[in-house]
Amino acid sequence: MFLLIDIVLFAISIVLLIPIAVLVLECTVALLPSSSETAVTEGTQTRMAVLVPAHDEASVIGTTLEKLLPQLTTQDQLVVIADNCSDQTAEIARNLGATVIERQDLERRGKGYALDYGLNFLETEPPEVVVIVDADCIVEQGTLKRIATVAATQGKPVQATYLMEQPADPSPKDSISALAFMVKNLVRPSGLARLGLPSLLTGTGMAFPWSVIRQAPLASGNIVEDMQLGLDLAIAGYPTLFCRDTKVIGILPQQEAAATGQRTRWEHGHLQTLLTQVPRLIKASVAQRRFDLLSLALDLSVPPLSLLVMIWAAVTGLALLAGIWGATWIPLIWLVIAGQFILVSIVGAWAKFGRTEISALTLLAVPFYILWKIPLYLAFLVQRQTRWIRTDRDVVDPG
Repeated sequence: MFLLIDIVLFAISIVLLIPIAVLVLECTVALLPSSSETAVTEGTQTRMAVLVPAHDEASVIGTTLEKLLPQLTTQDQLVVIADNCSDQTAEIARNLGATVIERQDLERRGKGYALDYGLNFLETEPPEVVVIVDADCIVEQGTLKRIATVAATQGKPVQATYLMEQPADPSPKDSISALAFMVKNLVRPSGLARLGLPSLLTGTGMAFPWSVIRQAPLASGNIVEDMQLGLDLAIAGYPTLFCRDTKVIGILPQQEAAATGQRTRWEHGHLQTLLTQVPRLIKASVAQRRFDLLSLALDLSVPPLSLLVMIWAAVTGLALLAGIWGATWIPLIWLVIAGQFILVSIVGAWAKFGRTEISALTLLAVPFYILWKIPLYLAFLVQRQTRWIRTDRDVVDPG
């Protein structure tokens, strides 16, 4: 019986150590000293179209567009897709000078359908590059030009750094959520980029050569359509490049229900994509003999950070009990060492990238944040979210 327990624990430990090793490697490489990315040549001009899908975004879209317009030239287009809107989104966007196209289709709802509608509109006079920006975020000056130029010159999708700011009156949970978002969208992609490997698309601040995005299957109700789009394009030969010296900022919702709904959509979508797309990426990697697809599969195999820690804690607890009962201690030793590496990686990421916005004291709230997430992951097992649901917005501060 002890032999069977040993075999099972060894197998579980090895499977768990794979995503832990990937996480630690990505974070460690990101922490190494590096120089800034090469600046975009001033004379470079790429004709772009910025698509802004918007569903009832009247409270925030004005601020978003006001930050976008100064970054555009006369040859560029700013197109707002007012998708199934019942508020003043379209009117506000038109008054600010954007081209507005309106779509009404209550059966086919979601960002993917809106973007497909926008691409059809651009087809009569296509741009060199299409940039996609969500209606509830702030794009910092210089970001549009940089990602559009890289996309045009490299012929591949480009992802800007997309971070979440804490709301005006943040709770410790908000701070930890912002830290987790930073690790996922800045630290880990930075490590991959330094290794010369592609990253995932993260939702906004994305640039695509027209020839690449036009062949992509966008019209779907996938709740993490951006992640799926990046994987589809990677398999087709266009893996995503990460552009660190850029920034797109969203705001974590202050309302508890909105925050929970947003995290549920993101993380249920991530887990569903992990389960379905990791085998697909591995198969494509073997068939095409491409290591970059294998690296994407390994990156995608890392579950959300809270869930990874939960699983590690549960398996470590089982290994401890098994050792007490007389099984081998080797899996427990491996897991304890792995846990120390996770801790060092996250604290290191915070120290280099997040300590100016997130206090050290806030890190003590991590266990409570993980407990808050338990119902979310249990819901994935019994009632997972499969439909796109818009997150309620707080008003964005243009400062």
